[in-house]
Amino acid sequence: MYIIMGGTGHVGSATAQALLARGAPVTIVTRRAARAAHWRALGADIVEADAEDVASLRAAFRRGRRAFLLNPPADPSTDTDTVERRTVANILAALQDAGLEKVVAESTGGAQPGSRIGDLSVLWELEEGLRKQALPSAINRAAYYMSNWDGLLETARESGRLPTLFPADLPIPMVAPDDLGVAAAARLISGVEDDGIRYVEGPRRYTPNDVARAFQEALGRPVEVEVIPRDQWKLAFLNQGFSEAAAKSYARMTEAVVDSGFDLSDDPLRGTTALEDYVRDRVRGGRDTLLS
Repeated sequence: MYIIMGGTGHVGSATAQALLARGAPVTIVTRRAARAAHWRALGADIVEADAEDVASLRAAFRRGRRAFLLNPPADPSTDTDTVERRTVANILAALQDAGLEKVVAESTGGAQPGSRIGDLSVLWELEEGLRKQALPSAINRAAYYMSNWDGLLETARESGRLPTLFPADLPIPMVAPDDLGVAAAARLISGVEDDGIRYVEGPRRYTPNDVARAFQEALGRPVEVEVIPRDQWKLAFLNQGFSEAAAKSYARMTEAVVDSGFDLSDDPLRGTTALEDYVRDRVRGGRDTLLS
């Protein structure tokens, strides 16, 4: 049995679907079983557990032999770093005595030690915690999610603008959630010797200008990049409802990845979904039936 955290989100659901397509047994971990009821029709089991409750999460892990680990994103109106560091610690604690033979963890390109740099340091702590355990752990460092652009669809449709914190011509490693799910499923099924860090990207790197062109083609209207100056990054997050602490962390995380030129690998696992195809599917209203 494969235990899947985050099964009602983009990457977790893609991982579960890839496993089910192979005929593998899957259990979806969710805080509220009603949100995941549609999985039963697809052949998956459901178990209620919460990353804030170590005992419930350990009980969920004990239902299988291998697990996909995804640290749940905190509500941006909270102190996201504090909440997400706590849930990382809880996941690591829940693995103790859970009886698993292997895990695959979703991490991020650029993971590094630090303070107030969002996922970069939070997921580095997850990686380090897994390294200290005897449990074989495969870590997928994901490129920038193509789904991060989803929230700008209506802005592009209505105004022809694509606001971004990134320089318009900056090549960014990007990947579709479905491709992350395929990569995670493959490493869940592979032998325990398939461990350690692998990077996961799409077929090529894209700039914000490329994203604007993809929206323009899919929407059939002009779309132009609108670069938000660095001194307005924190304010941009605050205007989206982020807490003061979360806005600071996200702005510093963005600064870290832009200034480093992104964390790249010469030999990433490559997905097949092109940005243009991903955007076209989103504009057509595709693939949210499993998400809630």
